[in-house]
Amino acid sequence: MRKLFRYLFSVLLFITSIGVYCSNRLMYMKKKDDAFILKREKEAGRYDPVSFENLTKQEITIPSPYGYELKAILVEPYDTKKYIIISHGVTENKTSSIKYMNLFLERGFNGIIYDHRRHGESGGKNTSFGYYEKFDLKQIVDWVKREKGKDIILGIHGESMGAATMILYAGGIEDGADFYIADCPFSDFTEQLNYLIKQEIKLPGKVFIPIANLFLRARARYSIKDISPISVIDKIKSPMLFIHSQKDDFILPEMTQKLFDKKQGPKKLFFAVNGFHAQSYNENKEAYEKAIDDFLTEYVKSD
Repeated sequence: MRKLFRYLFSVLLFITSIGVYCSNRLMYMKKKDDAFILKREKEAGRYDPVSFENLTKQEITIPSPYGYELKAILVEPYDTKKYIIISHGVTENKTSSIKYMNLFLERGFNGIIYDHRRHGESGGKNTSFGYYEKFDLKQIVDWVKREKGKDIILGIHGESMGAATMILYAGGIEDGADFYIADCPFSDFTEQLNYLIKQEIKLPGKVFIPIANLFLRARARYSIKDISPISVIDKIKSPMLFIHSQKDDFILPEMTQKLFDKKQGPKKLFFAVNGFHAQSYNENKEAYEKAIDDFLTEYVKSD
């Protein structure tokens, strides 16, 4: 009896250790330092402090439905009804969104950049890879429409987790924008985790993911299974441009292909030749901008 008890205790301890470790890795994924991001973007020429300071802008605080504050910057150099929201990737912050915002400023849009929960200056205790972030994105959209009018031309650009968040918002909550640009999203979080686990420790993810999911449900009140852009993409009717680097080995380009194939209605697809994950714009600037211009010309009306 004692041997059985010790065996059961050892198994329980093993499962608990794996569950806590795996759920911690997801909930508290190590973020890049804000100063590092600022320095990186400045040295790469993607952020010019003087130009950014001279933009007509205001810092805004938008309440999340989960009790914390979302920090955003509204940039309005133009008297226009065209607005773009930029949704950054995991471990990043709104500074990394400036390069995309500038791209749209050059095309006559006003812009909104913001920090996801537990990133940058926003509140929130953990990261959920789009599950809770999609509701925060709805708050950003609601704020813009409330302040600037429901007749605005609104687009959303998302990168990596930000792109997955955008798809989960548009397909799972409301198709609330006039167009979307999804840069290197994952199609299904379970599939993505399984791939990353195999890459990191050469073991199948099915050994760890159910345990991690059990602990996430208990600790953070969400399920990995609920983070599945591919399950809602066909509900999005507004035009969408999909972008991915052919060399991306973190989120495979096949995931974007699957999303593109299932998306209903107007859509375009651009595979960048150079760069790895989230580097399509940095390494293919002219081709990236042409893909944006072709998409906007075909699907987005001018004001």
